[in-house]
Parts: sequence; C-alpha cells; structure tokens
Amino acid sequence: MYETPMAFSVAGKHVAVLLGGLSPEREVSLVSGAACADALERLGARVTRLDAGRDVAQRLADLKPDVCFNALHGEWGEDGCVQGVLETLGLPYTHSGVLASALAMDKAKAKAVLAAAGVTVPGGGLFNRFEAAADHVMAPPYVVKPNAQGSSVGVFLVFEGANRPPQELVAPSWTFGEEVMIEPYIRGKELACGVMAGKAMTVTDIVPRTGFYDYEAKYGEGGSDHVIPAQIPPHVFEKAMELSERAHAALGCRGVTRSDLRYDDINDILVLLEVNTQPGMTPTSLVPEQAAKLGVDFDQLVHWITEDAYARGIAGGSAD
Repeated sequence: MYETPMAFSVAGKHVAVLLGGLSPEREVSLVSGAACADALERLGARVTRLDAGRDVAQRLADLKPDVCFNALHGEWGEDGCVQGVLETLGLPYTHSGVLASALAMDKAKAKAVLAAAGVTVPGGGLFNRFEAAADHVMAPPYVVKPNAQGSSVGVFLVFEGANRPPQELVAPSWTFGEEVMIEPYIRGKELACGVMAGKAMTVTDIVPRTGFYDYEAKYGEGGSDHVIPAQIPPHVFEKAMELSERAHAALGCRGVTRSDLRYDDINDILVLLEVNTQPGMTPTSLVPEQAAKLGVDFDQLVHWITEDAYARGIAGGSAD
C-alpha cells in the first residue's frame, strides 16, 4: 500500500534505535523504543538500543549504524536537536528533519504556519506563565499547555467557574519553559489522524475514561477507548483527513506523523490542535492501531518507517 523509493530489507542491516532520552517523556520513549527494537529484531536487523544521553553523537560515531530509528519523544529528541546531530554525522534517520521537527514542536510558530496554509486552528496565544497564573487571561473554559512539550505533559483544562488559573504554573517544580500556550477549550470529540507517506490513514475518536485526554489517558492501561474509524459525519471525517495531510505538508514533515484535532459536534466546528512528528509506538498508541486497520501490522509499519529513512539517506536527501 505504501511504497518507498527503493527496494530495501532491514534484514542484516545495523539499526540504532534511539530511545529514552532527556525529556519528561522519557518513560514513554523507552516503551516505544523497546517495541520498535523488538520488531526490527524480528525482521532480521542487527539492533543496538541506544539510550540517548548527551554523549549520543560520540556513541553513534563509534557504532556507525546503517540507519537510526528515532523513538525519542519530547525535548531534544523531537524538536530538531538530535536531528541536527544525525545530519552532522551523515546518518539516515526516521521521521521528520531538523526544521519540520523544530517547527512542529513550537506550538505558536506551528499554528502560524498552519493557519497560513488554510488549516483551521484554535485561537489564543502565548503568555508568560506568571501572568497566566495571576489571573484568567481569557474567559474559561480554556486550555493551558507548555509551548514546546508533547504527550499532554503539563496540560491543564480550566473549567467554567474556576476561581483562579492553575497554580502549578508557578510551582518550583515547573520545568516546561517560561511561556505557555493558552487556547479556548473546544468541547466535543478528541480526534486523531495519522499521515503516512503524505496520505491520511484514518480517523480515531478517542474517548478518555478520565474525562480529559491527559498523559494517563494516553499511556495508562485502559486510560481511553479508541473508536476506529471515528463515528462522525462523513464530511467531518474527510475534512479531518484533508487538514491532517495539509498540516503534514505545510510543516515539511516526512515519514509518519499524527495530527490531533477537536470536533465540536453541536456547532459543527473542527480544529487541528497540533502535529506530532514522532507519534508514540506503544501498545496503546494511535498510529499502530490505524495502520492495523489498513492491513499494515506493527512489524510492517516499523519496516516501512525504517526503509523510508534508509532510502532517503541513500538518495542524499535531508528533509529540510
């Protein structure tokens, strides 16, 4: 179904799987990376599991793998930093390149690019976290999120009637940057759409059991129910796929991405929240589920992602 520029088998190839890392999403990355490494071993690859610390450049230079499978999430692994290291070393690597990764990770800049490309995004803007904690900067309900984190880390939903903003924003333990993105809360359905090779896969309706699709709902056992394909009006389904493809292209992404959207089914409003350039590959992750619905099992998905990276590297192609 999904073709790459050249025939390639991972069998016998040396694949370095980057996992863990330095971000608050380290634990999820360890699970994603382990699952992908296991799949690559089943496919016959020689796999090195590399917990990506600050010495990752030297370790990769010593290993000299044929290709890197980047299973890192969050800061440093997903924001263009490690991609720059891989570019400097001349190693083929999975997922998006330096510019697309950095752009997608910065919610404010990504929204500006997406809006210019005709993708409907929520309103709101960036605020200093102390300003955001002192008083409501917009009428509730609204969502507060770090400007450069993923996986719902540090996200707060401020409901109608809330007396004050979340005080966690000014707690000594806050490590998610000085600026936060504040957006109006869009009631309704939480949707996700994977994009593979520039083409939308399908749409999932995520029904969190916690009432909000937070970190636990994403990664906890039984934290949410996934309805695939989403039971939404056909015009919304098609629009969600169209917006996801357009967002993937506008940000300059490659390989596999996942767009997160909200659909207000009362007012028939669909908005795209963000693009994840390195979607989770855990047992509860959305993209592997969507691929399976299309007849692409987990090992095939991992193989495609890896061969896509290798083919681009052999062709001398950086993404950006």
